[in-house]
Amino acid sequence: MASLRDIRATFLDYFAQQDHEVVQSAPLVPQDDPTLLFVNAGMVPFKNAFTGQEKRSRPRATSSQKCVRAGGKHNDLDNVGYTARHHTFFEMLGNFSFGDYFKEEAIAHAWQLVTKEFDLPADKLLVTVYSEDDEARSLWRKIAGLSDDRIIGISTSDNFWSMGDTGPCGPCSEIFFDHGPSIAGGPPGSPDEDGDRFIEIWNLVFMQFEQLGADKRVNLPKPSIDTGMGLERISAILQGKHNNYETDLFRNLIAAGEDVLGVKAEGDALGSHRVIADHLRSTCFLMADGVSPSNEGRGYVLRRIMRRAMRHAHILGASEPVMWRLVEALKDEMGDAYPELNRAQALLEDTLKVEEERFQRTLGRGLSLLEEATAGMAEGDALAGATAFKLYDTFGFPLDLTQDALRAKGMTVDEDGFDTAMAKQRADARASKFTSGDAAPDAVWFAVRDKAGPTTFTGYAGTGGEGRLLAIVSGGQDAKALGPGQRAELVFDTTPFYGESGGQCGDSGEIRFTDGAVFTVEDTQKRGGDMHAHIGVLTKGDITLGDAATLDADAPRRAAIKSNHSATHLAHAALRAVLGDHVTQKGSHVGPDRLRFDFSHNKAVSAAELAMIEAQVNAVIRQNDDVSTREMTPDAAIEAGALALFGEKYGDKVRVLTMGQALADHATPYSVELCGGTHVARTGDIALFKIVGETAVSSGIRRIEAMTGEGARLYMEEQMGYGRAAADSLKIPPADLVTRVSSLMDERKKLERQLAEAKKQLAMGGGTAGAPAGPESVNGVNFIGRVVEGVGGKDLRGLIDEAKTQMGSGVAAFIGVNDGKAALAVGVTDDLKDRLGAVDLVKAGAAAVGGKGGGGRPDFAQAGGPDGASAQAALDEIRKVLAG
Repeated sequence: MASLRDIRATFLDYFAQQDHEVVQSAPLVPQDDPTLLFVNAGMVPFKNAFTGQEKRSRPRATSSQKCVRAGGKHNDLDNVGYTARHHTFFEMLGNFSFGDYFKEEAIAHAWQLVTKEFDLPADKLLVTVYSEDDEARSLWRKIAGLSDDRIIGISTSDNFWSMGDTGPCGPCSEIFFDHGPSIAGGPPGSPDEDGDRFIEIWNLVFMQFEQLGADKRVNLPKPSIDTGMGLERISAILQGKHNNYETDLFRNLIAAGEDVLGVKAEGDALGSHRVIADHLRSTCFLMADGVSPSNEGRGYVLRRIMRRAMRHAHILGASEPVMWRLVEALKDEMGDAYPELNRAQALLEDTLKVEEERFQRTLGRGLSLLEEATAGMAEGDALAGATAFKLYDTFGFPLDLTQDALRAKGMTVDEDGFDTAMAKQRADARASKFTSGDAAPDAVWFAVRDKAGPTTFTGYAGTGGEGRLLAIVSGGQDAKALGPGQRAELVFDTTPFYGESGGQCGDSGEIRFTDGAVFTVEDTQKRGGDMHAHIGVLTKGDITLGDAATLDADAPRRAAIKSNHSATHLAHAALRAVLGDHVTQKGSHVGPDRLRFDFSHNKAVSAAELAMIEAQVNAVIRQNDDVSTREMTPDAAIEAGALALFGEKYGDKVRVLTMGQALADHATPYSVELCGGTHVARTGDIALFKIVGETAVSSGIRRIEAMTGEGARLYMEEQMGYGRAAADSLKIPPADLVTRVSSLMDERKKLERQLAEAKKQLAMGGGTAGAPAGPESVNGVNFIGRVVEGVGGKDLRGLIDEAKTQMGSGVAAFIGVNDGKAALAVGVTDDLKDRLGAVDLVKAGAAAVGGKGGGGRPDFAQAGGPDGASAQAALDEIRKVLAG
């Protein structure tokens, strides 16, 4: 029996022999398509190649692409665990032609692969074509020898693919496998097509047309091929199974779950084991590709998947975190094809453990609330959307987890109500975003790119250079000339200005044209992928396309940026050395004044750890070693030990930055990373590294901020100045400052305790001028009422308890006045609380001081109001209520 990894290899090897470039799977987070939450199909990484925006070195490609469908439009999450072929994570096998071969060769490859390489019996296969695609029908007859009754015409959009309302599109042809008459269901296009007898295994898309509008479609000059075959689905068929979860990969993952949980995957437990196995893959691959659990965006989807799996582990009896213990099994199954699992193992285990511990703390409370909310509901009822949202917002229950818990009771959730509550919260929290009417749309920049070509960056060698003006974009439009005072983005054939990327901010500076015109550069950004756009204003003269100029980036500013950028690499290495290999970069910003570095870590970095990190970086700086850069392929760089940063898209060649020597043996480099930014020549150029802050960014993500060079020195001088000023004010040496401050704090706490006790004694002794020392009688009830100055609301509870003890039976009311405001507390002894409620009494007093309402229990209640001057009147109102 062929294993899943063997089937993957057979597919890729076959197309490699047919002159296809074997392309590694792209990360699950789309690099070129902001409209997608995750990569959800094999063609997504090639989208720009199909639209012509990207030129590939080879016109044929094949891949096994990681895909996730668990959020947004493409969401299979709710079906996982309940069907035979739905997954949150899956691999899509595909072969692609970018204007090279077309229908005939694509069909020939498909038939050869499934019938010869995979050895599926031809009499078990049938195909569909788009009903108007006579060419495809003819080719299937010619190549595969299929009779017309096994070539089914489909007239709907099921067999016509499009990228959107406009753009590339074309007919499809699908290959189906017949499981035989023992399984219910009819062929595609029949009334019984939803049955499980005929299973689609491969879809061939013939990208033949371009849709220009609702009623206009033209032939593409270079038609292309896009195919997709689900690895899990074809593996089930080749292994003689009808359910994907019975293939070797899932059997092994489920077996690992059985060992960890001590529960066999049978009966009611089978579905839960399948959910855990599926969700283990999606959560681990998402985290390995840089997604961290959070309450927004991709992180929210990841947390939803995690918590659904964790709840099923809870259903199976797990009382301790278990998901993290399954990472090793997943790595054993898929780590050879996807080495990112091996690199991220420590991070995956740590994050899963922390998330499951956090979830288990809230699971009980959330389920209790759910039980209360559904106590009066019957089968078929829907839980209020606001209640479901409270479960999400307060207890971290994703909507689908609540739906999952209710499904067993035959109940649903009011999803519209949930969406309304979610939308309101987001609207309330959403910060205003800056938009500019001057921003040029992507279409403009693609046109500029076609005309101007890529910018040659010369800034590694220095901050000055010569260039010729190739493009002017002003007011969002491509222009030919620019006048004084006008804002624009200028593109030159070559430039020393660095365009913002990889966390490093763009350069500023000045451009002087040969005819005397001057353009002030405020920022530099990358447009169209590889053009450097100089953003600013023409302060003098006029310019037109083709003008020559001298370009000078701000050299001192660049030097500060280089120092901070190089320090981020050293900080990354130090963080991994001190905290562990699970640390990976999650974002950075490098400016001239400071650096910011985000990294994966599930708890605050202690002061001692920060000191160690800082010490290591400064030790490497003092080595004053040369910083080396060299170009190589991404695979060779990673093979050599370079760290690739998540989110970066690397070309055929990458720059590998090597800095410092390992502190322990000096035999290996301290830091080796892929980076296209600008850096110092020697580590000593950084001069000094100082961490100035450490905070949490989101769950599992921490951030350090730091400064280097002169900025770090000035920061330390400023901090020392504060200490000297404090020591001078206390007239002590700076070395004694900590001891003296600690002593003063102890004295203050002691005085605060003494003052609180004195206020308490004063209050119990009368407190208010003319007030009796002991209780008075109001309508036969003992009553102690006091107005006490300088006593806050939190101290009133103790006074109430003391008064109730003193009286034995009665009512106590204390009003503390602070900063002109009043805080009220009323207590009623247990023998009276059935007829005299503390809440009613405190509300009466609160109204007199301008307060609204009040709350508590029958024996104790509190309130407040803005009018402390009316405190005595509040006591009188409470007496009136007692007097009846």
